Amino acid sequence: MTDESHSSDSPPATAPPEDTEQGLVAVDVPDVLPLLPLEGTVLFPYTMSSLAIRDSGYISLTEDVTAGDRLVVFVPAAATEEPDGHMVEPFPVGCVGRIVKMIRFPDETVRVLTRGIRRVRIDEVITAEPSPCVRISEMEDTGTDTVEAEAVARNAQIMFNEIIGLSPHLPDELRVALLNIYDYGRLADLIADTIGLAYEEKLQVLAAEDVQVRLSIVNDAMARELNVLRLGNEIQAKVNTAFAEHQREQLLREQLRAIQEQLGEEPDTPDIAELRQKMADADLPKEAREAAERELDRLRRMHPAAADYNVSRTYVEWLLDMPWQTCTEDRLDIRKARRILDADHYDLDLVKDRILEHLAVMQLKTDGNSPVLCFVGPPGVGKTSLGQSIARAMGREFVRISLGGIRDEAEIRGHRRTYVSALPGRILQGIRKAKTANPVFMLDEIDKLGTDFRGDPGSALLEVLDPQQNNAFSDHYLEVSFDLSRVMFITTANLLDPIPPALLDRMEVIRIPGYTRLDKRHIARRFLIPRQLETNGLSKSQLAIKPTAVDGIVSQYTMEAGVRNLEREIGRVCRKHARRIVEGDADPAVRASIGVAELADYLGPRKVFPDLPPKTPGVGIATGLAWTSAGGETLQIEVNALPGTGKLTLTGSLGDVMKESAQIALSYVRSRHEALGVDDKRFSEQDFHIHVPAGATPKDGPSAGIAIACALASLATDRPVRPGLAMTGEISLRGRVLPIGGLKEKLLAAARAKLTTVIIPAQNSSDLEDIPEEIRSKLTVVQVTDAASVLDVAFAT
Repeated sequence: MTDESHSSDSPPATAPPEDTEQGLVAVDVPDVLPLLPLEGTVLFPYTMSSLAIRDSGYISLTEDVTAGDRLVVFVPAAATEEPDGHMVEPFPVGCVGRIVKMIRFPDETVRVLTRGIRRVRIDEVITAEPSPCVRISEMEDTGTDTVEAEAVARNAQIMFNEIIGLSPHLPDELRVALLNIYDYGRLADLIADTIGLAYEEKLQVLAAEDVQVRLSIVNDAMARELNVLRLGNEIQAKVNTAFAEHQREQLLREQLRAIQEQLGEEPDTPDIAELRQKMADADLPKEAREAAERELDRLRRMHPAAADYNVSRTYVEWLLDMPWQTCTEDRLDIRKARRILDADHYDLDLVKDRILEHLAVMQLKTDGNSPVLCFVGPPGVGKTSLGQSIARAMGREFVRISLGGIRDEAEIRGHRRTYVSALPGRILQGIRKAKTANPVFMLDEIDKLGTDFRGDPGSALLEVLDPQQNNAFSDHYLEVSFDLSRVMFITTANLLDPIPPALLDRMEVIRIPGYTRLDKRHIARRFLIPRQLETNGLSKSQLAIKPTAVDGIVSQYTMEAGVRNLEREIGRVCRKHARRIVEGDADPAVRASIGVAELADYLGPRKVFPDLPPKTPGVGIATGLAWTSAGGETLQIEVNALPGTGKLTLTGSLGDVMKESAQIALSYVRSRHEALGVDDKRFSEQDFHIHVPAGATPKDGPSAGIAIACALASLATDRPVRPGLAMTGEISLRGRVLPIGGLKEKLLAAARAKLTTVIIPAQNSSDLEDIPEEIRSKLTVVQVTDAASVLDVAFAT
């Protein structure tokens, strides 16, 4: 088998003298010649081809032919042998060729240079193996004398001449060869061998005796080739033109730059002209304008392809986009602001009064600083949504960023421009987003700021939240002072303890306690139920949730200070009913009413089983009250005595402060053994074990001191604490009862637990003003100043 590697119309310099056009015509071709198959190529008369031969049998055949008259019949291989190598009926047409040169290569292959002589027909296969040999007869060209053949030939010459001019791979010598060809058949063969015809088309050209048929085939192929070449040249011309224009533009710019440098002038590019126009339209303070002009001058001297060009341009755009002097007009109508706050939130009178006070001050003194408020309360009480209501009431834009998990100081102050992709901090990013210099800016979850090697973002907030300093806040990126005194900052937190004292000192703390059951009922009726009905595609005429059902959800399916889970459960009820309507189990025209009895069908079994104090408490058990980030809770404090040496054991995941309170309570009760009628040996001959259930929950704080003392006194005197009693207060070593925090949440927890009496420190009496009447009517609050009074109330019959 042979492969083609090169073809050309020009004879090689090593061709023998007789290998010319006249010589080829005069060659006497025998009737019987050896056959050599061509793989994937076709040899045409008067064309040169370089062929590689790999088969050992054909190599031997080639050597024999080269030693003789060098004539071989080249036939397309696709029709001459089967995959197993055996000869079959050959392609009926081939080309007699002369082997001009043979070269043997080290990989045992042979490459031959051959030239086609004439087209022949295969009449008979004389021998098939080992050396194929066939009988042939010459084919004569027909149809060369007609006017149609001449027209087709001229058209072929024109198209082929154009292809030579468009194709970079065809040599110009072909034009000379084309001018010297007068035989239309040779013209068709030359074109077929030169352009990229398909293999099947080449076979058709080889087999056609009619020259007009051959020319028609090559004309069709040349028409396709011309379309491809013309399109490619158009594309290349466009690319070259664009590249030349770019080079010309760059050259002219460099020349213009040189001329302007000689004249001492530097014109603005379109980008810089646009920025300069924006700077003229912007109301910039003096410092910002100077910084922008300084950076624009630097940009003008910088090449647009320079690495720092985009950095400088971004910096100028930030300077121009900041709302330096743009402020929204405050809505100072206090009555309208009150209506908006009442429409958005139930209760929260303390917060609403503070906002209205600020609006009143702004009416009297327009240049006053905005307050920095800190809303502290358990999750789900509406701290974040309250900030949105404040912005709506004041007619300002609202911006919110979450500080939870931020550990990088650059998040607040921004990165310096030496860093890649540097940007201002989140404060200035939020103000740019608001497009006003006096938005309501909420810093959410300020108690969850972190600190690591990248800096302390809490310390970076000191300047932001200080009304005496934030009128000249400096961001590391802009390096231009920005006035933050017009911004109303609102922060939110669940706990105050994690907030740094210096940062807390700059904020006005407003506590938002948990909601009572009555509060949750009103909130559900006014806000939650209408919102969930709309969210789930229902109307009031299709579903009604009774107040008793809301109470049932609160007590049986949620345990929280806020209303977030309450809204989730109401949403579940709405979704269940929507599904029943779609599945045909409920009539959309009939209003379904949901009461307590139907809750199990919609929400499943009861989820919340509160740890209620026993109605008949035993000896050594007292009920305390605790405050958590989720609201108030009741604590069952249990004390037991064991034979020992007076050692105290504390369990229940207690913190250090609570452990110290237990030690103080034990010392106080032991010091009162005579008044309690207890032998002192009982304290020295027994060990005391104090346990607070829910051991997986960490507990700390001093407010359980009097409850621990009551439990120890109950165990020592064998007298149970009166039922329905809870207490909260810190105890001192001498028995004084000290004030505590979170009284409202603790009283709410006592009311939920259906307790009747609560003992509190007398110094917390002022906190009772914030307790809703609904709660005060259910509880008897006893105020005490010393632990002796606590024991008198606890053991009273």
